[in-house]
Amino acid sequence: MSAAPQRDGPRIDQLTSIHADGSRLALHPADVHGRFITRRRVGFAVLIAIYLALPLVEVGGHPAVHLDVAARRFYLFGGTYNAQDFWRVLFLLTSVGFGLLFFTAWLGRVWCGWACPQTVFLEALYRPIERFFDGPRERRLKAAKEPWTPVRVARAVLKHGAYAAVSLLISHAALSLFVSAGGLIAMVADGPVASPVAFTWAMAVTGALYFNFAWFREQLCVVVCPYGRLQSAMQDRDSLIVGYDTRRGEPRGRLIKAAPGVPAPPPRGDCVDCFKCVAVCPTGIDIRNGLQMDCLACAQCVDACDGVMDKLGRPRGLIRYDSLNGLDGQPRRVLRPRLFIYGALMLVAVVGFTLSLVRRVPFEANLLRFQGMPYVVEQGTVRNQFELHLVNKNPSETVLTIRVDSPVPAKVVVPQAQVTLASLESFRVPLFITVDQSGTELPFHFTVEVADAASGEVKRMEARFLGPVYSLQPEAQLP
Repeated sequence: MSAAPQRDGPRIDQLTSIHADGSRLALHPADVHGRFITRRRVGFAVLIAIYLALPLVEVGGHPAVHLDVAARRFYLFGGTYNAQDFWRVLFLLTSVGFGLLFFTAWLGRVWCGWACPQTVFLEALYRPIERFFDGPRERRLKAAKEPWTPVRVARAVLKHGAYAAVSLLISHAALSLFVSAGGLIAMVADGPVASPVAFTWAMAVTGALYFNFAWFREQLCVVVCPYGRLQSAMQDRDSLIVGYDTRRGEPRGRLIKAAPGVPAPPPRGDCVDCFKCVAVCPTGIDIRNGLQMDCLACAQCVDACDGVMDKLGRPRGLIRYDSLNGLDGQPRRVLRPRLFIYGALMLVAVVGFTLSLVRRVPFEANLLRFQGMPYVVEQGTVRNQFELHLVNKNPSETVLTIRVDSPVPAKVVVPQAQVTLASLESFRVPLFITVDQSGTELPFHFTVEVADAASGEVKRMEARFLGPVYSLQPEAQLP
């Protein structure tokens, strides 16, 4: 097979990781040091620590996050929810959506470069493994052109084994969010046969992670993820981006020292065309070609360029975080109509989500009439039958006490006036109310009161007692 054609450098009209003939070009970003990569690594460590701690740290007697889909029980940071609370997800997703619009218009692709799981896991876990086994960029590029030797095969096996192990760890951490950490340990101890569904999901997620981070990598960002393609709609000329200052950098060219007696070369910009900004880019683009869909705003090119400027004794910021207006020498507007609109929509969604959580009751009590006849008349009495559906939404066990208030003399039968329920446990209590048919004006309203011992909350429900309608007034005399 003939070798794939090589290009002189990244072009703005073609994906860097794809050859002209459509074949894949593996990217090997160089190591970089600087202020932004240091901050990103700290942020990556914090995010991974939170991810691993969510099923381990207990809040209110349950894991911080436990999404028990099979039982339809959900524990989130001390709150307990069931399937009836799913409508709150609408407010959550709306808040996230409008928040994404707001922060993208303001700070550009800060999510992609600093907090996206694709970036976090790739840069914090998988690339360090690659560097450990294969060495720096120059060695990796050289090894890619060499024949396979036993040493290279052994190194590749160890590297991909480490990839698989990390993928297995990430997938099991994800699984523990749904089965809890204790449940996961029990499943692992019992073996795949005891939990075939959980085992299948864990292996599927592990395989997807391995495929993505061992080979697909930046293709997920530039080919699959639609977020980059939406930048032109969400950003404007005042949004924060990573950009190259052409006014200061051009015309670019390598440093040339004039020999004695030779006229000095014409003045050039600060860019010395070292290509370090290209070498460190995780998507392989040349930031000097302008704003591009492939740019993740990770700022690795900023750190690389700042290091070169420091060595040359020139000011930093040839490549920097700025807006398109700022790079053109124009003032950048932070407050603008787009941000106000996105911010207002995000605020409304967040307030709605917050209110839905604040106004959430610690238990549910629903009074339902028995199906069938609305009332029963027998031996001079009228009887109504109801069913009280109780659900404990406290994170711990509670006792619910039932009391009935009637404005007329009535015989109330509640087989179980006090109900003890575990967290998210439900129970149905029948309720019978009987009144004398004579001397009682029907219908009338009565009240059912349910008191929660754990929270002290009391819920009152008004219901209508039905029966045959008789007038207690004497009939009018005919003239």
